[in-house]
Amino acid sequence: MRFKNREEAGVELAGRLVSYRGQHPLILGVPRGAVPMARIIADSLDGDLDVVLVRKLRAPGQPELAIGAVDEAGTVLKGRYLEMVSDEYLREEVRSQQEILRKRRALYTRAQKAIDPAGRLGVIVDGGTAPGSSMLSAIRSVRARRPARIVVAIGVAPPSSLARMEAEADEVVCLCSPEDFYAVGQFFEDFSEVTDDMVVEALTRPRKLAPQPVR
Repeated sequence: MRFKNREEAGVELAGRLVSYRGQHPLILGVPRGAVPMARIIADSLDGDLDVVLVRKLRAPGQPELAIGAVDEAGTVLKGRYLEMVSDEYLREEVRSQQEILRKRRALYTRAQKAIDPAGRLGVIVDGGTAPGSSMLSAIRSVRARRPARIVVAIGVAPPSSLARMEAEADEVVCLCSPEDFYAVGQFFEDFSEVTDDMVVEALTRPRKLAPQPVR
């Protein structure tokens, strides 16, 4: 399966989640790329939109390789390569990524105050994940705030990451889980960068009727 863009994946996910319409779900996009997708899902399900802030921890000299993830509370999720880096490097990397999270929270809060997920159905949205560290961090971050239920809605993930998500979320909806997985972008014709301005626009845009998936 290959998607035209994130918006197409968002429409398809919204179709898979239609049973949650009317349950006042809180749709949580993982910034920045997933927030426009989450906007589509929130519109379709008549839900509220917010973000869940996590960041990948990068390997030294290999920024695309995740060694773990950190949420805005500073909780570190350890990845398979984390023990290969020094404590000093890890402290600096966590500090660096938390600074980005603080700046994003300040920017996004000016657009919309954070919404408490306690007691609510939370749907965490992402376009895709490779090792899954960021999504697992997002699940645990939201779980700590006591939602009634957590559903993960994701465009694409390898089977190994999908299994890890299924072990932590109450439900996982994944559109595509291929064995020959190399990078999330290989499954999107257009995987252009999403900017902070685009995130703010998605958070502040009035709710509207979302397009329905083509059957």
